[in-house]
Amino acid sequence: MSIRPSIGVPACIVAAVLVVGWGVGFGAVDAHAQDKGAGPAIWTVPEIGALPDDANGRLVRRGRDLITATYAHIGPEVPDRADRFAGNNLACSNCHLQAGTKKFGIPLFGLFGEFPHYSARSGAEISIEDRLNACMTRSMNGRALPPGAPAMGALVAYIRFLSTGVPPAERLPGLGVGRMPELARAANPARGETIYAGTCAACHGTHGEGIRRSLPTADLGYMMPPLWGGDSFNDGAGVARLITAANFVHFNMPHGADYLNPQLTPDDAWDVAAYVVAQPRPRKAGLDKDFPDLLEKPVDAPYGPYADGFSAEQHKFGPFAPIRAAVARLKAEKAGGPAPPR
Repeated sequence: MSIRPSIGVPACIVAAVLVVGWGVGFGAVDAHAQDKGAGPAIWTVPEIGALPDDANGRLVRRGRDLITATYAHIGPEVPDRADRFAGNNLACSNCHLQAGTKKFGIPLFGLFGEFPHYSARSGAEISIEDRLNACMTRSMNGRALPPGAPAMGALVAYIRFLSTGVPPAERLPGLGVGRMPELARAANPARGETIYAGTCAACHGTHGEGIRRSLPTADLGYMMPPLWGGDSFNDGAGVARLITAANFVHFNMPHGADYLNPQLTPDDAWDVAAYVVAQPRPRKAGLDKDFPDLLEKPVDAPYGPYADGFSAEQHKFGPFAPIRAAVARLKAEKAGGPAPPR
């Protein structure tokens, strides 16, 4: 599942407590606050184990379990067919690392107060439930949870819990996938295949198939998730977009990497991500209805239609700067203002 979409990767990074300085960078101390004798303005991920064993505590823990073992509760192989909402055996935490608490691992912390908000993809205001169902139908390649579904209530409760103490207007640092320099060239899937073989295949399989847990077992998921093929995310998922995938890889992969200690160069991350997103995966119907205003469509959306005249190939692999420039000119023309310089 992607609250912003994402690559199907293992939540096998060593856990760490998030300490964030509000408005002053990563863990930085506000000197003005120090002058007044106050402690640093920090926020830490709340401790789920400290919740009481009451109805809310159980609901939040249920939500965390749905994030970390989605396949075991609402996956395509659970015994009760009515509970089969996810269409693959991934877990939400394959993209939202450390159960949604890892900086630049598509975290879920601090997001609850951002909803409802306008979504360019749908062209309308969406609720947090709408956003979760977008993940269900794209990253999980499944079907939407109905209103009032117990699983939906638990997921919302967990995300609300991860926003404990965060003011509604506050945006914590560390959200999303980070941002590294873009290439001036197109990303190279052929070069990426060589990087994948040497860096990624040991965990994710030579053919991107992942590593299932020992079977037969009641645990249906993957030790290491597939990155393409029938049991992976579909082509409408956010992580099927190169910019998202490449930054996620750079700041999180391989095992042990984080935003303070990336292990792949930007060039290598762009190219290996290009190889992954170029591979076959499930197709989502109706993608042509995404982004009713095509000028709001991400430059790396790998599917048309487009308003800018560039090919699907360039939208998929870049370079993206010429596309951005063309979109900026089109927006200026639409607004009736002067076009940006070429």
